[in-house]
Amino acid sequence: MANVNIKFNGKEFLLSCDDGQEEHLEELALYLNEKFSDLKNSLGNIGESKLLLITSISVLDEYYETKNKINTQKEDIKNITDKFKELKSLVYNYRDLKEKEIYKLSESQHNLKNEIDANRNDYETLVDKTTLEIENFIKRNNPDTKTQ
Repeated sequence: MANVNIKFNGKEFLLSCDDGQEEHLEELALYLNEKFSDLKNSLGNIGESKLLLITSISVLDEYYETKNKINTQKEDIKNITDKFKELKSLVYNYRDLKEKEIYKLSESQHNLKNEIDANRNDYETLVDKTTLEIENFIKRNNPDTKTQ
């Protein structure tokens, strides 16, 4: 345990604290003394006990305001986190849906390409067959090629 000399309201006090906490204790005592002095200047000499009580209530009020702000911000952060998780889930679901659509479209495109290729082959076969039949027809009906 460490000992620290603290000056409060013009009086010196010897306080104990854990080792390494001396500077923190001095900061707290300085803050409390400033608060006490400010209230003493604004309220006048209303008695040390009453002034200490008002100072304590004032410091506790600041503490509770800070605590409430922190709790509010924690709740805000929780809400934002929940909304982010929901949004993230929606994004992943949307991505999965679009990947399925892309797969189906790719499959449809592949099937259409195969159908076009098959139709092209059928068309070329039909054109070749028709050309051959026309050539044969011409040969059969050409007067120059007929035997007399």
